[in-house]
Amino acid sequence: MKRFGSLRGNKKHKDPNRSTARRQSEPHGLFASGLSSSPSTPTQVAKQHTFPLESYKHEPERLENRIYASSSPPDTGQRFCPSSFQSSARPPSASPTHHSPSKSAALAAAPGPAEAGMLEKFELEEEAEDSESGVYMRFMRSHKCYDIVPTSSKLVVFDTTLQVKKAFFALVANGVRAAPLWESKRQSFVGMLTITDFINILHRYYKSPMVQIYELEEHKIETWRELYLQETFKPLVNISPDASLFDAVHSLIKNKIHRLPVIDPISGNALYILTHKRILKFLQLFMSDMPKPAFMKQNLGALGIGTYHNIAFIHPDTPIIKALNVFVERRVSALPVVDESGKVVDIYSKFDVINLAAEKTYNNLDITVTQALQHRSQYFEGVVKCSKLEVLETIVDRIVRAEVHRLVVVNETDSIVGIISLSDILQALILTPAGAKQKETETE
Repeated sequence: MKRFGSLRGNKKHKDPNRSTARRQSEPHGLFASGLSSSPSTPTQVAKQHTFPLESYKHEPERLENRIYASSSPPDTGQRFCPSSFQSSARPPSASPTHHSPSKSAALAAAPGPAEAGMLEKFELEEEAEDSESGVYMRFMRSHKCYDIVPTSSKLVVFDTTLQVKKAFFALVANGVRAAPLWESKRQSFVGMLTITDFINILHRYYKSPMVQIYELEEHKIETWRELYLQETFKPLVNISPDASLFDAVHSLIKNKIHRLPVIDPISGNALYILTHKRILKFLQLFMSDMPKPAFMKQNLGALGIGTYHNIAFIHPDTPIIKALNVFVERRVSALPVVDESGKVVDIYSKFDVINLAAEKTYNNLDITVTQALQHRSQYFEGVVKCSKLEVLETIVDRIVRAEVHRLVVVNETDSIVGIISLSDILQALILTPAGAKQKETETE
């Protein structure tokens, strides 16, 4: 009989320099295909260091209250909510079950061996440690990944023996974009299943509307991983809850990934999935309390932030299968849709592709992008744009408020000039001012 265990332990994290204490987060775990989880192990708590700003030390509000009041919930499926999240949506045939975590002491202060080998050492310029330009870097170094985990969240985990088709239906039903993969034989997490996997399967096996995609219908996750990864298996990139947010940003950007699982190195429990969006939102909440670096008043053109050459885009009448080919070949996460006059009229992102699973229309990929975008499950307010003449402070505020992953840079005629992503912004705010230099270029 397979066992179910808690996703994370429970702790109360107090700091004598704060007026209030942050309540322990208690996510509910959704398990598919009878996941056997690792046992919970009591660990030891470490005292939290505060950011050395008077206004921050005497912060009258709890962090969570700031987050709730800042804007509407993000569209990642991992919602900010004051009480335990319960979803009425359930994936077909996956039969997830909610589980309340057991009470355990706290999270380990020392990073685990996986994390220790994961992060590359930076060459930091000494002046950045004390300069105004390094204020955001110091803020991120003074906070741990655990500080960013919401009080209540939902984590979907798949066993590798689950069918690929059911797994993608489960992602749709639960409103999430990715899920950690658990291998019962190893009793550990071995990877992530994301929308990119769905795109790669369609790209690799789609023939025509008349031919069923057998691999999507019948393959298990483990089978797909063996065929796709073959001999290139790499350890799951993850991070300890007690690692700094600076390390988390470095790991996301260095490894060219969009999701970073937070895993307790002692118990092996998955606690949360960190994203660029969540990290930037956390930083932006406290920007008004910190000195404003001079580069925040510089425009995109002067800073050189973003991509402005060889931009990948598509047209309204581009077939979906061709758009998927561009995703795979160019390794981009979104494609601006440009009309005949060169004006940006829409955007087709990887997240939009999951609607093919939601609508069960993945067997006909010859339809146009315009036809596919008519099935958007959420209200679309239009492409969020910006100009190279706008200052970084405005760009950060806009991308956080819009809760998108990128801004399309356009000129006076609304023609596409470039793309600025969340990773571009985090690089500019945190890593570049810190004088961080990678020893070699990493490939995804």
